[in-house]
Amino acid sequence: MNSADELTILQMNDSHAYIEPHSEFFFEGAEMVIREAGGYARIGSLVKSIRDEKAGNVLFLDNGDTIHGTYPAVQSQGEALVPILNEMTIDAMTLHWEFGYGPDQLKKIAGSLNFPLIACNAYDKDTENLSYSPYHVFELNRLKIGVIGIANRIVDITMPESFSKGVDLTTGLEELPVHIQNLRSEERVDLVVVLSHLGFPHANYIAENIDGIDIILSGHTHNRIQRPVIVNDTILIQSGYQGSYIGRLDVRVGNRQIRNFSHELIEIDDTIAEDQIVKEEVDKVMAPHKDLLGEVVGETNTPLARNGVLESTMDNFLLQGLIHASGAELAFSNGWRYGAPVRRGFVKVEDLWNIIPTNPPVSVCTISGGELFQMMEENLEATFSRDPFGQMGGYVKRCLGLNIYFKIENPNGRRIEDFYVGGKKLERSKKYNACFVTTQGIPEKYGTDREHLDVSAIEALRQYVSGSDQITANLRGSIVAV
Repeated sequence: MNSADELTILQMNDSHAYIEPHSEFFFEGAEMVIREAGGYARIGSLVKSIRDEKAGNVLFLDNGDTIHGTYPAVQSQGEALVPILNEMTIDAMTLHWEFGYGPDQLKKIAGSLNFPLIACNAYDKDTENLSYSPYHVFELNRLKIGVIGIANRIVDITMPESFSKGVDLTTGLEELPVHIQNLRSEERVDLVVVLSHLGFPHANYIAENIDGIDIILSGHTHNRIQRPVIVNDTILIQSGYQGSYIGRLDVRVGNRQIRNFSHELIEIDDTIAEDQIVKEEVDKVMAPHKDLLGEVVGETNTPLARNGVLESTMDNFLLQGLIHASGAELAFSNGWRYGAPVRRGFVKVEDLWNIIPTNPPVSVCTISGGELFQMMEENLEATFSRDPFGQMGGYVKRCLGLNIYFKIENPNGRRIEDFYVGGKKLERSKKYNACFVTTQGIPEKYGTDREHLDVSAIEALRQYVSGSDQITANLRGSIVAV
């Protein structure tokens, strides 16, 4: 078969602006180990070497969650990443946390990138027109590839209002068949690729229910897919997060169909040489922040990682810091999935920003036992819904000061079996004092006497860790599946 009938697709998803090599956790048998991984300069080098190897038959696609998540990205509202991304030879990207700086700022960034942002499901509220192109057609030698983008639909459901001001997002389920038909019949593409940030369960649903898709590149849920999943003749992959992996999918195409394929989940480690041009751009971004981010503020006796859906040591550290700052009996935060782990030992300012890069204020409220029960049932459904589109993103809400025992497999609203606060049975009519960060910690519909304290999350963590010889943040069994 002629080499023009071969295609290599490279996937980066959920890199969360981790532009430098960073600590990452890996499972090795029964152990969790932390070692260095990632770095955009390594990724840039890998991509360029594969482009040379495959003589132009390469697409490098990014699922989004790319320009938000670390200090330099947030402080520049994503703009610091533009020169770096423009050297990475990315072909197209879709969106999620990119909306974190507001739609107007995202439009500004989009105008500075040398590749398209694509989303078939993001609409301008005033005009009802698409905010971005729904797809892009690439011509590689003898192949035409249609790539459809789907942004994350939860941007205007669970995230702050500023993220989606003037924007409506849909599931993409109605739009996809229309664009697939157009790509097949009008554009006469050889393959249809869907670049989705909806999540891996959603990708499976789409493949099961919508025909005509050859490949789905999935993002959002941070799955490290070692072997592709085949659903309804559609190949599904997802490739970790934080730039610690790149997915490589090699396909052979004949008569507008995939004849065979191979896949590799490539760990981005120090065996991969750095691309010097990308490294220079990364160094320019990091140089003004090195002294600040490198400052040691304390020490941890517990490795801090977000490696569990129900509870994590990193979030226990965060919640302990919130209680230390507020004096509350309960603490709640988002079920974030991103955040580079921290090894046992010194804690730097950079680690604090990686834990909670949005740096919201510490907030407090009074909340009833009945509200606590309802809030946690709602959150368990948002995490474990049988309907993928009922899953609202992230892990279970992080909690401290309570113990919940629940059944994952139970129906919505009927999962919690036992609920304790401070070691005592929850009382539905009792009022409890709680602290939290963001409305995803405690939504606005719950609690009274809501107040933002005059301390940010970063400052609360800094005060907490610097005030102890060595902090511990072990797992406490706050949320237990039984």
